[in-house]
Amino acid sequence: MKRFIIVANSTKDQNLVLAKKVQAYLEANGGSGDICVDADNIPEDCNVECAIVLGGDGTMLLASSKLAEKEIPMIGINLGTMGFMADVDPCNMEEALECLLQNRFRIEERMNLTGTIYHQGEEVATETALNDIVVARSGYSRIICLRIYVNGELLDVYEADGVIVSTPTGSTAYNLSAGGPIVSPNTSLILVTPVSPHSLTSKSVVFSAEDQIEVEIVPKRKSQKEEAFATFDGRGYVELQPEDRICIRRSPKTTRLVKIYDTSFYEVLRRKLGETNQ
Repeated sequence: MKRFIIVANSTKDQNLVLAKKVQAYLEANGGSGDICVDADNIPEDCNVECAIVLGGDGTMLLASSKLAEKEIPMIGINLGTMGFMADVDPCNMEEALECLLQNRFRIEERMNLTGTIYHQGEEVATETALNDIVVARSGYSRIICLRIYVNGELLDVYEADGVIVSTPTGSTAYNLSAGGPIVSPNTSLILVTPVSPHSLTSKSVVFSAEDQIEVEIVPKRKSQKEEAFATFDGRGYVELQPEDRICIRRSPKTTRLVKIYDTSFYEVLRRKLGETNQ
């Protein structure tokens, strides 16, 4: 690889200090790298071999929404906290850049989800997510009522703060905070996890990646128009009204993550979640 775009989180890399170091190293060693300030500004005509993302997993998620369509792989230099995806530490930056320039790396394909929202039977929005699609209560709703269908068959009715439909990559994000299971990011499956369900029996359920999940907003309150909203990797806020539906399925697009090290997911999990090695 020789042609890169350096995507810098302007909040975490103030004055682009690290971005400029990355750029200087690439240029000094036969490569090139244009700096893009914040993932929102990745150009539509981006024509590079790889994106180097400086930030945390949130920056990686936003960059993924721009890069997956172009099938451009990305690697993250972690300036955040957990760093499950942005797994290169700044102290190892030059070593990682050298590996990229010498084509010593592997690429992991991560599945995405596509969610299509229907209002009165008509499609109103479609978005893609690498981590999760979340339907959550809106406004002054205390809880919302959601019907969950799998391949057209009713699975359950949740009275809850919301529901998370997650990929394996997203299992260590909001899904984990809501008590959902952790799964290897290399698997192909879909997780459905209720958020603070008003029930002792509502638990996470794991589905095949080929299943279609549908979430229907059940009318509950007459005092407000919007019952809920949907987000895609924490972005793309869409208000949902009673009887709206969101249909979620595996996306044909994948996110391509560049991996330099052979560190296993389980070792990363132990380290990131603060467990002690036995």
